Amino acid sequence: MRIIVGLGNPGRQYTLTRHNVGFMAVDRFAAAHGLSFTRQKFKARIAAGAVAGQEVMLAKPQTFMNLSGEAVGPLVRYYSRPLEDLLVVYDDIDIPFGTIRMRRSGSSGGHKGMKSIISNLGSDEFPRLRVGIRGLPPPENLTEYVLQQFTKEETAALKDIIGRACDAIETALTGDLEKAMAQFN
Repeated sequence: MRIIVGLGNPGRQYTLTRHNVGFMAVDRFAAAHGLSFTRQKFKARIAAGAVAGQEVMLAKPQTFMNLSGEAVGPLVRYYSRPLEDLLVVYDDIDIPFGTIRMRRSGSSGGHKGMKSIISNLGSDEFPRLRVGIRGLPPPENLTEYVLQQFTKEETAALKDIIGRACDAIETALTGDLEKAMAQFN
């Protein structure tokens, strides 16, 4: 089983904010494959089923971003999954809006949700898909910026960006992370 986690903040007021790109991606991925977030487990909303011949669990931590590890760590341990079977999808202010980057492993890059996950798992050796949210000019107050809703122009482009993120997730599910990195980075 593969565990795909989208990071975001729970609550209606955060639904369309930049920090919730991970939630947006797994929501769209679930809808495209007929999966529904109908269960709650270890502080996360869960959808499960088969995609591209793989058993998958989609998870949206309900802990707020900075405590995401409290949901992700217990899920990975409960299902006894190796870290290479985990894929975390999240926003990244360090890359331009609309850019997506798949990586096999790496540091948190200052992202507090990723920092929480790495701390809880005791490792940064797991795949991740970063979705760029940095606008031009770069924001001065990062905390305010990530909690703002997308502009009208960004919202218009978001459908395609989330679609590419979903395509990257599906390619990674086939077990060929290198192909996903080459195709979508």
